[in-house]
Order: sequence, then structure tokens, then C-alpha cells
Amino acid sequence: MSAPRGQGRGRGVGYNATHRVALIGGVLALCGVALVARAFHVQVIDNEFYLEQGDARALRELPIATSRGMITDRNGEPLAVSTPVASLWANPPELLEHADRIGELAAALSVPAETLASRVSQRADKEFMYLRRRISPAAADEVLDLGIPGVYSQREYRRFYPQGEALAHVLGFTNVDDRGQEGLELAFDEWLSGTPGAKRVIRDGQGRIIANVDLLRAPEPGKDLVLSIDRRIQYLAFRELRRAITEAKAAAGSVVILDVHSGEVLAMANLPSYNPNQLDGQAGDARRNRAVTDVVEPGSTMKPITVAAALEQRVVAPDTIVDTSPGYLRIDRFTISDFRNYGALTTTGLLTKSSNVGSVKLVRQLEDDYYYEFLKRFGFGSKPGSGFPGEASGLLAAPRQWDGSTKATMSYGYGLSATPLQIAVAYAALANGGKRIAPTFVKGGATEAEEILDPELADTLVHMMQTVTEPGGTATGGAVLGYHVAGKTGTSRKFSSSGGYSRDYVALFAGIVPVENPRFAMVVLIDEPDASKGHGYGGGATAAPVFKSVMEGALRLMDVPPDDIETWIAAQAKARGKDGNPPVLPLAASPALPPLPLAGEGRGEGAPPPVAGGQP
Repeated sequence: MSAPRGQGRGRGVGYNATHRVALIGGVLALCGVALVARAFHVQVIDNEFYLEQGDARALRELPIATSRGMITDRNGEPLAVSTPVASLWANPPELLEHADRIGELAAALSVPAETLASRVSQRADKEFMYLRRRISPAAADEVLDLGIPGVYSQREYRRFYPQGEALAHVLGFTNVDDRGQEGLELAFDEWLSGTPGAKRVIRDGQGRIIANVDLLRAPEPGKDLVLSIDRRIQYLAFRELRRAITEAKAAAGSVVILDVHSGEVLAMANLPSYNPNQLDGQAGDARRNRAVTDVVEPGSTMKPITVAAALEQRVVAPDTIVDTSPGYLRIDRFTISDFRNYGALTTTGLLTKSSNVGSVKLVRQLEDDYYYEFLKRFGFGSKPGSGFPGEASGLLAAPRQWDGSTKATMSYGYGLSATPLQIAVAYAALANGGKRIAPTFVKGGATEAEEILDPELADTLVHMMQTVTEPGGTATGGAVLGYHVAGKTGTSRKFSSSGGYSRDYVALFAGIVPVENPRFAMVVLIDEPDASKGHGYGGGATAAPVFKSVMEGALRLMDVPPDDIETWIAAQAKARGKDGNPPVLPLAASPALPPLPLAGEGRGEGAPPPVAGGQP
């Protein structure tokens, strides 16, 4: 029989499954070899590109936050410290891959979902954006626990000021990046700021750090700053200033206290104030350190400087008689007046009663250039040199700019301007034996003293000023039991923006204590005390009592021995006579003698500058 059709053809082709399997296996083997060769080439021979790509996805360089230096008072008490906080940030491209969770994130951050989504979308080409700055670590952990991809946190620091309003103007504050913006935080920003470090880490797909690869730069914390401020005296000054402003219904006020031998600022307080721990919604005007930046016409606090100039030129002695009758003096078309006709006064009595007429009669005997240079010696017309940001120089016009009445009005504090700090520096120079020292806010930061007045003359003048706080003077309210106090009141009208002088006043008291071995110089300024009801609004009535209250505490805190023990013994005897028991309070806080009536100054001692047509 013949074979079926096609059978022989199939055998001829010869289908061999073994050969085909071998062929396929060979091809696959070649592919495997090629892949291994390629992998070896990529991972060993030419691996730089892929290592860079891998690092870009997993390797990150992160900053290491460092703390700002601490600010302390002269006794080591903290005034500004940095506390650790957390800041939430996001990787926008990664977060946008999970856009459905933006609403959940917005709710956790308490922001509108639309606002957050818009912010993230606008930064889609960035790898970093802040979500919330400087929050508590616990609050940050609550957000991170949601597990939203692309959301991370980093450690930062936030400034905290334990003294709050009391030291706000001196310390200033920092911004969200912990950089100084005002006050000493700004002046010493470079000193206080640390240098952040950096490290390289590996993150997993969820952004978690799984390994620390390298420390690129170690963080350097900021340096600490020790101030001359004594927080106890600072608190006393702030408290008593606030009380005085409330009682006088005043608009503002300032206090400056200097150590007369070193120029160190022991306290500086201003009102209105602000809370540096919570700046939101607070007026920028309240952040101004008025004691350093705001100038006023110093009024009768200038009279001791005028008397010093006259004593130096030997035109008068402390007991020289000056006739102030009839209580006023005409210069051109202006009239300068006293509160009343004091008649014949000694040069010392001129200060005691605060006679404008007497001051003018003294300054008339001085050459213009001499008087101008004498005021310059005391620092008027130039910055005090404390280094505080925004420090004002005041105004002291040169003689060529004076008119017929300028020198006369300058003798009792008009026609020139100064800050409370400048006035304090001038009085500290008198207390320091005629040596002026630039003020400093840093403990031990005193500069070399400059002798501007003969030491004996300075001592004489301080003793003359002592009569101002004694019976018959204009500032008996500034007397401190157990201590001799030298000082001078001042009450000046404020210049009006429309021209001329308004009916608003500035009340001042500048004092030195104790007289026998001066330690402190203090200036108190009360801005716009209420004069509408006729009660005392002058320096003796409103500013001097602040001096008394603060110095009572400061002298005790600094262990300054009394120099008026006789008055102290008399007060003890009087107190014992009332109840049969001796007083038990410390010396500086013991019951004081009944206050004596204030002499004249509270009702009008600080006469305004010359006014056309007669007395004001």
C-alpha cells in the first residue's frame, strides 16, 4: 500500500522539540549574561549617575537648629531664653500626589482647605514649604500622626521673655527666624545668634529618617549676654511708673537708673509697653524705647547745669545773692516769669525754689560760645553712646543760630531737647565727681571716664541740689528716709504741631542718692499728666514720688548704707511715740515722716518759654 498523502513530507521537515528548547534557552542565557554585564557596568564601572539619582531620592541634607544665646541680668537671672519648638513643613510634589488628604491636613492646621491647596499648588515645583512655624512639639506630633505623605517637622527655637512687659523695650524681640528685630536683641544679634549645623541623612519612602550618614557641620550655639540691668530694680521702676501714670492720668512715662561710677544702666522702663511673647495685634508705637529715642525739652532739670557753668566761671558762688524781683523779666517782647516773686535768693536758693528769672540772670553773664561748649561737655546735642538702636542725640543749636532769647530760655530748659537717658548721663556726671561715662547695658562694659567738671565744684553743686528735696524745696516728695537726696524738678510745656506751645506738660525729676557717696542717678518723666482739674501735675507732684518709691527699694537691695542717720533716728522716735513700739520694717522701707506740703512747683514751677505780651 502507498503511504498517506503528506506523511512523508512531515517527516522530511523534521520537527525536533529538543532543538527548539535549546535555542530558546540559549537566547535567554545570552539575555541573562547581557543583563548581568549591564548591571555590573552600571553598579561598578559607571555608577556615578545612578548613585546621584538614588541619593536625590533618599539622601537629604538637613539643618541642625541651634539655640540663641541667653540674656541674663547682672545677677544671672534669665531675661531672654530660647525654648525648643517644632515647625511643620511639606514637600509640595509629594503632597500633591495625595491631594485627597489636603483637606484633612488643613483641618489639623485650622486653615481653610482651599487656601492650603492653593499654596501647595503654587509651589508644585518646589521641594520645601512651611506649613506652621514654631509650635509646640506635641502639637506637631498630632499632625504627623495623621501619616499624610509629604508632611514633616523640624526642630527650631523660640524666644521667651520671663519679665514680659517690664523689660520689653530694653530687650526687644526676635522674628520667626529667631533674628533680633528691636532693642538689645537687635544690637547684639551677631553675638547672640548661633551658627546652625547640617547633617546628611537617608529617608525612606515615607520620609522617615532611617540612617544618619554624615555630620557636615556641627552647630554652634549663640553666646550668652550678661546685662547691667537688675531685674528687681527694673520691676520696681516699672511698677511705680505704672502707678504714677495711672494716678496722673498721663499718656506715657519713662524711668532711667544709672550706676554713677560705671555708667551701667540698672533699670530702664517705659509705658505704654507691650508683651514681647505675644506681638500679634499690638501697636508698633508701644514698642518704642522712649527713654532712648524720644526727646523733650528738659525744663528746670537744666538749671543745675546752668548754675554749674556760672560757678565754673566764678561769676557767682553758692551763697551769692541773686535778686529775682519782681518775679519776672522782660527780654525784647517776651516775659520770663517765676511762679511768684521770690525776691533775693542765694545761688543755692535759686535751685531750691527753681527760679527762672535767677537762671536767666546767671546765664546772661556767660559768653555764648562758652555756655554752648559747656552743655556739649555734658552730652547735650550728641548721642549718649550706649549703642542702643535708634538712640537720639537731641537738639542743641549752635550760637550762630540763637536769637535774642535763646540762651535765656536754654538756661531753664527750653530751646534745646534731650532724651531721659541724656539727662541721666548728665546728672551721673555731677554725682561721679564731674566725670562723664558713656552709658552701657552690658555688665562690666564701662568705658573710660572723661573729666568734664572740677570734682570739688561737682560735689558743691550736688550739695546745693540737696536743698530741692528738703523742706522749702520743690521736690520734698522725692526725699528718701535715711538718705540725703540731691535732685531737680522740671515741668515744661510741650511744643504743638501747629506751632507754639500747647497746654500739655511734661513733668520730670532727676535725682542723685546718696549725696555723701553717690551711687545712683535716676530720671523720671511723666508725659502729659492731667492738668485739667488743677491738681499737682508738675515734676515735684508726679515724678519725684516715683524716685522716692523706687530708690527706697533699690538702696536696700544694693546694700547702700544711709548717709542721713539723724533723720532715721528721728523717724524711729516719732513712730515709737505713736504706738510705743519701734518700727520693724527694714531701713529703706520704714515708715516715713508725714509728707510736707509741696512748694509751688507742682502748680506752675516750670514756666513756659517767653510768650509775647506778658506772663503765660
